[in-house]
Amino acid sequence: MDIQALAKDIPEQGEYSLEGIDFITSGKQYLTFLLAEEQYAVDILCVEEIRSWEQPTVIPNAPKYVKGVINMRGIIVPIIDLRLKFNIGQATYSDITVVIVLTVEIEDQSRTIGFVVDAVSDVLNVEDNEIKNSPYFGGCVPQSYIEGLINVGAKVVTLLNVETLQLIEKHKVD
Repeated sequence: MDIQALAKDIPEQGEYSLEGIDFITSGKQYLTFLLAEEQYAVDILCVEEIRSWEQPTVIPNAPKYVKGVINMRGIIVPIIDLRLKFNIGQATYSDITVVIVLTVEIEDQSRTIGFVVDAVSDVLNVEDNEIKNSPYFGGCVPQSYIEGLINVGAKVVTLLNVETLQLIEKHKVD
C-alpha cells in the first residue's frame, strides 16, 4: 500500500468532493413510517429523535391514546400512540415499534411530543407539485391531520400535519 498515492486523493482545505451524493433537493424531505401496514409521513425537519419503544410513566386520567410521559434529557415528553389516536386497530408493541419524537414551534413556543408507530420506513424527497390534496372520504384519520398525499410507486403515502398532531384534545374522564 502506497501512502503517498492515497494522500493525493484527500481533498485539501476548502476543497470538497460531492460526487454521488443525491440528498440535495429543492423540495422537502419526509420521514415515512407504518401504522397497520399503511404508510404515513411527517416533515423530517420536525423529527427530533427516533427512539425504541419503552414503557412510559402513566399519567392518571389521560386519554387512552396518551401512553404516558418519558424524560428525554431533562424534557418531559408526552407519548401518543397514533394507532389509538386514529382508531386503527389494536396497538401491539414489539422490537420494531418505535417512538418518533417531533418538535414544532407553535406561537413562539416549542412543543415536543413522541408518537408511537409500528416501524420507521424511509426518507422521501418530495417536490411541492407532487403533493396532492386529500379528498374527504371519512377515513379513520381525521381530515385536519392530513397535509396531503404522495404517490410512491404503487402506494400512496399520507402526509400528516405536524402542528395539528401536537394538539391533545380535551376529553371526558370515564
